[in-house]
Amino acid sequence: MKILVIGKNGQLGLSIYKIIESYSHNHKFTFIGRSDIDLSQKNSIYNYFKDRNFDVIINCAAYTAVDVAESESELANLVNNKAVGFMAEIVNEMKSILIHISTDYVFDGKNNNSYNEMDQTNPINVYGKTKLLGENKIKSLMSENAIIIRTSWLYSHHGKNFVDSILKNASKKKTLNVINDQFGSPTYANDLVEVILKIIESLASGKYNKKTQIYHFSNEGNSSWFDFACEIVRLAKIDCTINPINSNQYPVVAKRPKNTSLNIEKITKEFDLDAKHWKTSLVNYMDLLNTN
Repeated sequence: MKILVIGKNGQLGLSIYKIIESYSHNHKFTFIGRSDIDLSQKNSIYNYFKDRNFDVIINCAAYTAVDVAESESELANLVNNKAVGFMAEIVNEMKSILIHISTDYVFDGKNNNSYNEMDQTNPINVYGKTKLLGENKIKSLMSENAIIIRTSWLYSHHGKNFVDSILKNASKKKTLNVINDQFGSPTYANDLVEVILKIIESLASGKYNKKTQIYHFSNEGNSSWFDFACEIVRLAKIDCTINPINSNQYPVVAKRPKNTSLNIEKITKEFDLDAKHWKTSLVNYMDLLNTN
């Protein structure tokens, strides 16, 4: 199959690129970024696809600056919502399949349990609202051939992320203050890539149910940012004390949901996945980090 990955310079796009280099497959992957397509411009999107055709389009691109989105809501909406709608129209015309990456921030975080795909969405910041609008645009335009994957607390060996920030800051400082009253499910990008590749193999074999679906994927288990940071520092063997603080002690522009832990039962059952616990995946991340 001919597969297009949009967002080649982001955490997930780069992770897909690195993994398929050593992945045995019969597919032709194309990776594009901002220099190839401007998602804030309708004409740029349509011009790119004018003379090109793909079997699968994986949209990893998004406006992800959560705090800045509060003052750049129009741009966030262009990239996370309107551009997604344009893509959905194009995918329909090509009779292709869209795999779209979404976020746990479509929830308000008031649920005490982990969220499943049927739970009520209610985003509390601009980023989450625009991502949900993008999801809804796909569902309204594509009753079939779309797969929306919500993920959370993504980290990788590429770009800015929580794990990278903790490692860098802990190596420079004796103490760090980390929020202890927000909970979620860490996700190692390499594990998400493996899921996407398994879905692609399911598509290639014709086993996939064509009806548009939403799935949740993260690593197993949940954590506070504080617990996550403690485990990072422990595994890295860095001499740094992590202090727990409340959200109100770390003011930010955009509201954050208190709990966005994801229930991943649906995707693990349908695609026969053996999901790793977040602590196991963090060990794998560290092992790979130390070999590079």
